[in-house]
Amino acid sequence: MTPLQANADAILQERLKALTPQQLQGMRRGIEKESLRAQSSGALALTPHPAALGSALTHPSITTDFSESQVELVTSAHASPEAALEELTQLHQFTYRALQGNCEGSADEMLWVSSMPCGLPTDETIPIARFGSSNVGRAKSVYRVGLSHRYGRRMQTISGIHYNWSLPGVTSEQYFALIRNFRRHAFLLLYLFGASPAVCSTFVAGRQHELQKLTDTTMYMPHGTSLRMGRLGYQSDAQASLAVSYNSLEGYAASLQDALSRPYPAYEKVGIRNPGGDYNQLATTLLQIENEFYGTIRPKRVIRPGERPLHALRERGVEYIEVRLMDLDPFEPVGINAQTMRFIDVFLLHCLLSDSPPDTPAEIAELKHNQDQTAGHGREPGVKLKRQGGEVSLVAWGAEILAGCAPIAAALDVEHGGTPYRDALAAASIGLADADTLPSARVLAAMAQGFDNSFVQFARAQSLKTQAALQSLPLSNGQMTRFNDLSGQSVEAQKAIEAGDSMPFEDYRQQYVSPEHLQLRVREAVHG
Repeated sequence: MTPLQANADAILQERLKALTPQQLQGMRRGIEKESLRAQSSGALALTPHPAALGSALTHPSITTDFSESQVELVTSAHASPEAALEELTQLHQFTYRALQGNCEGSADEMLWVSSMPCGLPTDETIPIARFGSSNVGRAKSVYRVGLSHRYGRRMQTISGIHYNWSLPGVTSEQYFALIRNFRRHAFLLLYLFGASPAVCSTFVAGRQHELQKLTDTTMYMPHGTSLRMGRLGYQSDAQASLAVSYNSLEGYAASLQDALSRPYPAYEKVGIRNPGGDYNQLATTLLQIENEFYGTIRPKRVIRPGERPLHALRERGVEYIEVRLMDLDPFEPVGINAQTMRFIDVFLLHCLLSDSPPDTPAEIAELKHNQDQTAGHGREPGVKLKRQGGEVSLVAWGAEILAGCAPIAAALDVEHGGTPYRDALAAASIGLADADTLPSARVLAAMAQGFDNSFVQFARAQSLKTQAALQSLPLSNGQMTRFNDLSGQSVEAQKAIEAGDSMPFEDYRQQYVSPEHLQLRVREAVHG
C-alpha cells in the first residue's frame, strides 16, 4: 500500500467511526424502474397506457417515461432492500394483471426485461407518452416531443433502474463530494452490473455505431457490459459541450441554469411550433428542463407544487441522490435483487466517506473515456482506464475500491445483523476476478446456448418466463383493492387538475421556461 492509499484509508476509517448507529440505520433507498410494454411476439406494444393503471400524470407509483409504451414503477423510500423489493414486486404484480387483455386479439402484453429495447417500429411510430389536457400534462408531452426531435425516439426507449439513496445528516456539500467520487468510480458499477452487451439490429438501423454483427438480427460488443451507458446510449453532441462541475451546489446550479437559458442553434431551427401549430418542443435552449440533462448520478430534492427542480435545490439543498446507470438485470424478476442493492449502499457510503478532491476539466474528460471504455470493452482482458494523467488496470482499480469498502460492509452488518453486506462485497469480488460470471457475459452465453445468438429471442423468452413467475405470486384482495383505489384516485386527481386550469397553454409554457422562473415558483411543475 502506498502512503497515499494509507492516508486515504485512514480518512475513510475516521469518517466511518463518526457515523452514528442512528445514521446507518436511517439509510433509505427507493427504486424507479422503467420497462417497455411488449407484445408476446417481442415487438413493441403500441396500445395506450392501460386504463386499469390509472393516470400516468398523478399516480404516485405507476407512470410512463418517454413513451406511452414505457411503464415506470416507483417505490417509496425504504429502510431495507427487502422492503423496497417487496413494494416493487407488488407493483409488478398489479401491472401484469392490468396488462392481461390490454392488446388487440387474445395475447397478453408483457414487460420487456432488458434495458435495450424489443423489436421497434419506425421511429415516428413509437408513441410518445400522453398525460391529458391540463397545462402540466400537455407540457410533459411537449417536452417528450422535444426529446424526439433532439435525440430520436429510439434512444428514449432504452430503459433502466434509478436508485434513490439518502443518509440522515448529510449536507449538500457532502452529497456533492459523494457525487464526485461516484463519477470517478462509476466504472465499477458498469462492470459488475451492466447487462446490455447486445441489441436488436433495428435499434441501430441508419445510425453510425461501433457495434459488431453477431447475426442478421443482433449487434453486440464482445466484451461490452452496458451498451445503454456507452456511445450508443444516452449520448448527445449538444450535451457533450456541458462539462458540468460537481464541486459545489452553486457551480452545478449555475451550469444547469446556463444550459436552460442559452439558445442552441440546432434547436432554434426546430422551432417551438411547426407550421401546423403543433408544438415541437418546450424551448429552443440547450436543455428544455432540468431532467433533460443526462448524467450517471443527480442531486435531488422533492419539489413542491409549481416549483422548478433547480429552485428546490437552491432553496433547500440536496435531499438525496439518484443513481442512474443501473441496467435492468434480465435474470431477476423485477430487474434488481437485494444483494445488488446492498452493494450499491456500501459503494455509495464509500463515495461519501472517501476524500473527494475537486474535479477538473481534465478529469471530467478522463471520466467520460472510462465510462465509454467500460461500457464497450469492460470485460476485455487487461483493459485499462485513465487516472490522473496515467493508465491503470480496471481490475486493479476495482480491487482498490472493494478493499476500501470492506470496513463499511462490516459496520453495516454490525448494525443490521448477519453478514449480508459482506456477502454482497464478496460477490462483487468474484465478479471482478471472473468476468464470465457477470450479467453481461451471462446474457451473451444464454443467447448463444439457447437462442441462436438472437438478442430479441433471448429477451422475449426471459420476459415470458418473468411474466409467468410474477403472475404466479399471490396478491391479496386487500392489496388489489388498495392498488385499484390508487388508480381511481389518480384519475380523479387528473380530472381536478384539468378542471382547474384557466391559463392558456402558450402563456403557461412561456412562464414555465422563462429564466426568472428557474429561481421562482410557477403554478405547476413539469416533471421529466
